[in-house]
Amino acid sequence: MYIIKLDAIDSTNRYLKDMASVAIPEDYTVIVAEQQSAGRGQMGTKWDSEIGKNLTVSVFKKFGDFKIENQFYISMAVSLAICKVLRSFKIPQLYIKWPNDILSASQKICGILIENVIKNNRFKGSIIGFGLNINQKFFDDLPQASSMSLLTGIIYDKDEVLSKVLNELQFYFNLLESQKYEEIKIQYEALLFRKGKPSTFKCSNNKTISGIIQGISETGKLMVWTEDGSVKTFDLKEITLLY
Repeated sequence: MYIIKLDAIDSTNRYLKDMASVAIPEDYTVIVAEQQSAGRGQMGTKWDSEIGKNLTVSVFKKFGDFKIENQFYISMAVSLAICKVLRSFKIPQLYIKWPNDILSASQKICGILIENVIKNNRFKGSIIGFGLNINQKFFDDLPQASSMSLLTGIIYDKDEVLSKVLNELQFYFNLLESQKYEEIKIQYEALLFRKGKPSTFKCSNNKTISGIIQGISETGKLMVWTEDGSVKTFDLKEITLLY
């Protein structure tokens, strides 16, 4: 494992992408930044983080003969690794809000952004970025955000948290490379936020619908039992679960 620590950077994911554009980085190359000026979340959203309070990290993971159609299993593995670490620190009521936001009850404490590296039409690996709120106390205009410290009253050692996350990433990626897909999917669905509960969703056409989350498909689409009595599948660009 090769860890690069930076005081400030625009984006840890972008830093790794620039590295990968020159040569494929070593497996488990890790970029950690105290400050990220242009951190991003899913669908191009901005990830705000107070300087020095949280973990803003990107990890490069090589994959051998991994099939690109199974890429959502990477997202599931990362989500499960972070949840396992948070559980070890006694963070309560952990859930995964599809596709990969980590919640405590209904408050977001971690966001994940995964970008694949493809060269010569071949899948070379993934850049796994995550922002984990650790010791931040205030979240202006973000009523659904929280941190490990806010939830427990404890000030955490960020290096200790990072070390545990990296260890669990290795554990779950070993499962992935052993093709334990069903085991990963079962664990992920067990933590899926609002699974089996009536929920409201916003569609890409800005209309809202009601339904009940049933689980996810093999390709990571959200399966929702809708009001017309059918189970429909949606990808990330088609539907958003409202809190």
